[in-house]
Amino acid sequence: MSKRLRNTELCADCNVPEPRWASVNRGVLICDECCSVHRSLGRHSSQVRHLTHTPWPATQLQMVQTLYSNGANSIWEHSLLDPAAVMSGKRKANPQDKLHPNKSEFIKAKYQMLAFVHRMPCREDDSSTAKDLSKQLHSSVRTGNLETCLRLLSLGAQANFFHPEKGNTPLHVAAKAGQVSQAELLTVYGADPGAPDSNGKTPIDYAREAGHLDLADRLVEIQYELTDRLAFYLCGRKPDHKNSQHFIVPQMADSSLDLSELAKAAKKKLQSLSNHLFEELAMDVYDEVDRRETDAVWLATQNHSTLVTETTVVPFLPVNPEYSSTRNQGRQKLARFNAHEFATLVIDILSDAKRRQQGNSIASPKDNVEFILKSVAVRHCSDSQENDQPDYDSVASDEDTDHELPSSQGDRTKSLDSDLSDGAITMHEYMEVKTALSASEAKIQHLMKANNNLSDELRLMQKKLRSLQSENSSLRRHAPTNIYQIPSGSDYPDPSSPSALKHRQSARASRPMSMYETGSGPKPYLPKGETPYPEEGIPTMQPFPPHASKLEKQSSMPESDYDNTFNDSEMDDSGMCRRGRLRSSGWFGEGSSIPELDDLEMEADATLPSTEDVIRKTEQITKNIQELLRAAQENKHDSFIPCSERIHVAVIEMAALFPKRPRSETARGSLRLLTSSAFRLQSECRKALPSEGCPAPDMQLVTQQVIQCAYDIAKAAKQLVTITTKENTN
Repeated sequence: MSKRLRNTELCADCNVPEPRWASVNRGVLICDECCSVHRSLGRHSSQVRHLTHTPWPATQLQMVQTLYSNGANSIWEHSLLDPAAVMSGKRKANPQDKLHPNKSEFIKAKYQMLAFVHRMPCREDDSSTAKDLSKQLHSSVRTGNLETCLRLLSLGAQANFFHPEKGNTPLHVAAKAGQVSQAELLTVYGADPGAPDSNGKTPIDYAREAGHLDLADRLVEIQYELTDRLAFYLCGRKPDHKNSQHFIVPQMADSSLDLSELAKAAKKKLQSLSNHLFEELAMDVYDEVDRRETDAVWLATQNHSTLVTETTVVPFLPVNPEYSSTRNQGRQKLARFNAHEFATLVIDILSDAKRRQQGNSIASPKDNVEFILKSVAVRHCSDSQENDQPDYDSVASDEDTDHELPSSQGDRTKSLDSDLSDGAITMHEYMEVKTALSASEAKIQHLMKANNNLSDELRLMQKKLRSLQSENSSLRRHAPTNIYQIPSGSDYPDPSSPSALKHRQSARASRPMSMYETGSGPKPYLPKGETPYPEEGIPTMQPFPPHASKLEKQSSMPESDYDNTFNDSEMDDSGMCRRGRLRSSGWFGEGSSIPELDDLEMEADATLPSTEDVIRKTEQITKNIQELLRAAQENKHDSFIPCSERIHVAVIEMAALFPKRPRSETARGSLRLLTSSAFRLQSECRKALPSEGCPAPDMQLVTQQVIQCAYDIAKAAKQLVTITTKENTN
């Protein structure tokens, strides 16, 4: 990846040695603490990337390192270099300063307010000043002096400025001169590689005509950067632009099934957006992808003994003051989408971007049925108003008031008729929609009937279970005391030993998963002191657990992650789902008691493990997650299962540190998320191995699922570190 230019690199904001992050548009390197503040400012203020854990275009990384080594930081701290600034009390943050408020206030003043940038003399006409600066930029980009161009851009020069006399933009000039770093800097500030000059030629044409073929190829990549980033987020691949492949549109699982009517309506709304509004929505989703990916890198690279405050978390996109309040609200709601819902939105945007770029008309509703929302039954059966929501909002704009667009989250509850009333509906389309609706309703009725039958059977089994438990308790009271002596030797190995953990994993892997245990249901953790072995023959089924943590309720839309359906391996020869023993591990159904009953009888335990123990286990989990992510990046799918087993062992050991029922609801929710994600990770990793007689797995989808599960584990572990640190400090 990157090679450090020298061993004396310092954070541009507080002078901490060996910074690990870069602000691309500011041309500086920053430390972890300062990076947490940069992230909270938003990409419009600072675009942060990790120097070694983020994929970098080589030319972009070279541009940042050149700016840093040539003193780009002096542009943003110009007035602090004046001796008079010291006399006035202005000073730069130092390593000993606290992150809040000292460093954070300095960073906000430096990059958000531009308080220390050199100011031009005031003129009556600001537009003429910007025009003069842009003309200077147009002349400067033909040279290799990057810091001069960055200074002009910081003062207000426009990267897309069209020179009236020259008939082209600064990017045309840089492309013709072969100035790769200048082209990178201009595009970071919004220069368009596809903008035509007065003769209709683009900067890409200029670079090819001048013989700069590598630069031309790089400009093509930049032109498709938005859709490339979205495709890479889903499937880990980018299009081969050299062979004229400009789009990759991944497919969701079970794409042969019908969409729900609300999903069809939402997709139709997306297709009916004007190009301007569609570009705004696509850019907002791009920013959300960047936030989620940067958050994953952040959690995987932190030293968990520090930076454990809530200020290091960026839960949603920061407000961009240049956007309307309606658009900012819509951008922040993107964080509420779970993995499946967000992937559906990204695929719809990629599909429609390809259609718009190729100039195709909107396909018929029959052609639009490409993806599946696996919670269709839940969405139609629920009486809750919250469940009648499309996958995403259309984003309103102040500039297009003539379009009928939703202005708030409340518009999600509009009826299907109003959502489909944007344009004329042909009789053919009406009949197709009516037929699809009838089929969906029949399918829902069938699923509801099957669900009722299973629920009745489950209640009978639970009644039988309680009877068996009562008989068992009665027998224990009348049995001799010596039968309770624990055998020594190898009959019952040490539960904390690796061999015991391995035995539990292999036993769990041989048991079918229950169709009730969806990825969205709350799955409790392995409590401290609970026996890790199940009592054979005593199933514990929890179709609709009443406990749901706050973390799992943060989205108003129903959970519908990828693993909401059971695998083919869970079906027997007759096509019926096996209803044998369920997955078991403590709260997952292992042991001889029902978790709900235990919760009612047991008092909450306020004791928490020491912060040092939790940090040590978290670092072990993080190390294993990093190995898994490297395997995913290098397409070493055979390494998935070993990595997931190591992560599972580390998660179980960490969960065992906590009491069986912590008093903190947040701690319980984080532990449920931690352990359930570990089991989901194992299940997804097993899909990477092809089974005999079964079709080859979709490795793109498997890899995406594995990365999402690893992210959830890291997030939960981070939350537990924060909780224990706060509790033990108080």
